[in-house]
Amino acid sequence: MYHHLQYYGYFKAQRGSLPNSATHQHVWKNNPRYLLSGSFGEREDVIPDPLQKEKLLWPTCLCSAVHRQLEAVSRGIRRPSRPENSNCFPGDSLMLGSSLLKSRQLLHDEFGEVNPCLREPRDLFAAFSSSGPLQAPRWPIECEVIKENLHHIEWVPPQPEYFYQPTGNEKLPEIVGEEKGTVVYQLDSVPTEGSYFTSSRVGGKRGIIRELAVTLQGPEDNTLLFESRFESGNLQKAVRVDTYEYELTLRTDLYTNKHTQWFYFRVQNTRKDATYRFTIVNLLKPKSLYTIGMKPLMYSQLDASTHNIGWRREGNEIRYYKNNRDDGRQLFYCLTWTIQFPHDQDTCFFAHFYPYTYTDLQCYLLSVANNPVQSQFCKLRTLCRSLAGNTVYLLTITNPARTPQEAAAKKAVVLSARVHPGESNGSWIMKGFLDFILSNSPDAQLLRDIFIFKVVPMLNPDGVIVGNYRCSLAGRDLNRHYKTILKESFPCIWYTRNMIKRLLEEREVLLYCDFHGHSRKNNIFLYGCNSNDRKYWLHERVFPLMLSKNAPDKFSFHSCNFKVQKCKEGTGRVVMWRMGILNSYTMESTFGGSTLGHKRDTHFTTEDLKSLGYHVCDTLLDFCDPDRTKFMQCLAELKELLQQEIHKKFNELGQDMDLEGSWSDISLSDIESSTSGSDSSLSDGLPLHLLNIAHEVNQKKKMCKKKKKKPLQTRKQRNEQYQKNNLMRELKLTEDVPERAGFASTLRKQPTFFRNSENASSSTMRNDKPRLNELRGRDKGTSLDPSKMASLILTKNKERMQTEKPGFIVSCSPKRSTNPSQEPVPDMKPNWSRNRYPATRRGRATMTVYPSLHIYTYP
Repeated sequence: MYHHLQYYGYFKAQRGSLPNSATHQHVWKNNPRYLLSGSFGEREDVIPDPLQKEKLLWPTCLCSAVHRQLEAVSRGIRRPSRPENSNCFPGDSLMLGSSLLKSRQLLHDEFGEVNPCLREPRDLFAAFSSSGPLQAPRWPIECEVIKENLHHIEWVPPQPEYFYQPTGNEKLPEIVGEEKGTVVYQLDSVPTEGSYFTSSRVGGKRGIIRELAVTLQGPEDNTLLFESRFESGNLQKAVRVDTYEYELTLRTDLYTNKHTQWFYFRVQNTRKDATYRFTIVNLLKPKSLYTIGMKPLMYSQLDASTHNIGWRREGNEIRYYKNNRDDGRQLFYCLTWTIQFPHDQDTCFFAHFYPYTYTDLQCYLLSVANNPVQSQFCKLRTLCRSLAGNTVYLLTITNPARTPQEAAAKKAVVLSARVHPGESNGSWIMKGFLDFILSNSPDAQLLRDIFIFKVVPMLNPDGVIVGNYRCSLAGRDLNRHYKTILKESFPCIWYTRNMIKRLLEEREVLLYCDFHGHSRKNNIFLYGCNSNDRKYWLHERVFPLMLSKNAPDKFSFHSCNFKVQKCKEGTGRVVMWRMGILNSYTMESTFGGSTLGHKRDTHFTTEDLKSLGYHVCDTLLDFCDPDRTKFMQCLAELKELLQQEIHKKFNELGQDMDLEGSWSDISLSDIESSTSGSDSSLSDGLPLHLLNIAHEVNQKKKMCKKKKKKPLQTRKQRNEQYQKNNLMRELKLTEDVPERAGFASTLRKQPTFFRNSENASSSTMRNDKPRLNELRGRDKGTSLDPSKMASLILTKNKERMQTEKPGFIVSCSPKRSTNPSQEPVPDMKPNWSRNRYPATRRGRATMTVYPSLHIYTYP
């Protein structure tokens, strides 16, 4: 602590010698970035609302007592006392010329004046502590949390788990509710509608944790005991409607009244020979994978401890149907299934998908930090703190460069996951990626030699901890707020975008990918963005096509979509694409399974998802191979597939089209349908605690226009006005924009279905055309002109292109790496040539051209 006081410039201060400072009190007390778990005792474990700055209230300040508090902290006193004088204002004098203040960390406000608030030392929370205990998860103070630590083993079923095949005799139980049933579990300590996040602490709500489950009347009482007050759990209520039948109500995302899809809960006091029925009664999506064969997951603690059996797909009589009880406001859907427990008196868990909690991530990162080899090329840092004060981790993975020029020439790859907390699929893909990229495989070493990987493994830790499906503690979908200016409300997104923005100033970012889960479609696929620049026409589709060939039994290129919809303008992939990353993707992995290859009609396991993390690495090497043969083959195949799609569209509309012209000017957005992801329009907009303030701002703005007031003059008023303007800007960013006209309307307006190339070019410039340096190592003479390529393909393949799928040139070459434990080899691998970078670091080609960048020998 003394070291950091020196950093702030207090190391020469004597008792009573410091001037009255206007340093904000929330720097030491209210800001979660300055509190470690348990470092200031139990009382200080509560983190007040970090959003106070956006409430247009100026905080109280530390004055003449600040030096006594700092000295007390440096002597080891746990908690600073309250300042003796808390009535100072921002206008109080600050002796900037005093020799006592040695810090250069004073911030300047938006008007260029000194704002006496100190920046956080970068080293204070920069390093991941491998020696101390893990930071305990922080919960909102109204959440009750049981003290048990849950752990589930990883296990792969020895046999494929096939989809459920309906018999036609499945029962659709009528929902009766607690009027005719008995409530056996009721979670009351959840926020009411209209409330918002205020503060957090380790362990959540104070006091004794109540026993919510019913009390058993004796050994013959077979009532199930439910529980969900643990990480990622979200069961709200259980009603017993028959001896072995229960109706379950899921808790909505905190501070919202929606987003019920994810479920994770525990049951005890089971009976082996009975058939139980569970019915979840308040699901919100009208379509679900449960209608096409998906089964719930079950975990038995006795099976795990005695037979080493983990999560497995179970359930019969599975049906997904509309709820018969209509409250007049919200339409609900039900999921029902029957189950037979494997043991008496067992403890079992049910989940929508394989859970992966914040604690699981921290344990994994701790193992990396404690690994003497991995820690040399994987640096763990704190990107920021979440609203509740949980750490958002940033991993930088690369081999140390031998020269500054070599370090500057490295391109970057940015990966992230769990912006939607209920989509735990993303964490398993991320784990597979990290397992491989941190291994000693020659391919992994090669990737670390030529790339810098920036990885944010869990973007929304607060949502993961409390068991949300889609939102953060701001009550909003973070994947609609990548354009936000409200840093305090959406810190995880703001800091991620800012990190990538700084990265783009240093080097080219070759690829950005955010890992998600999909609840209505099987397989794994990508959402991307169309480039209107003819120089890179269809280039953004090459990586997905290569990935589909490397993982043909899991990844579906047919399900990929590259349409940029107005309702998705705030998503990560669109914002990063507009920042200049051509290959910007959202990876969607199903909660169900595969309909492809030898895995057809089977559920995905955690190993399937982890293997996709490897395939991402494998495809990166194919995508960046200096021999551009594979790249050009994929580009030619994409043009044939596009021609087929155009013919199909015109046949549907009953029109003929001559493709001999410049068909590369066709608007690809008009060809593709809209993406079928989750609709988060109800989760857009300002965070909940700012809604009333925004209304007041609008009202005051109208009043000012009527009265024609002069501009505010005092500093306090200028600061308030600045924050009001931020709110107004944020409101404009979240306004709905009408969708573009569809394919049919485009045909009506443009019968020839062509765009003038000049108009397309100017439109591209107006829409912030993505910039991307030409891929290094590409032969400039091999760039393809789309129109010439179209004519060449038409003459050779005119009759074949609608019926036969083009393939790759066949060649037989061995796989680069011979270590089977590091690389899960798929059954179907494209037989393209393997002339990539040499598999040894010493023999790799030297890079002769270096961009003008900020040079770092080790990022």
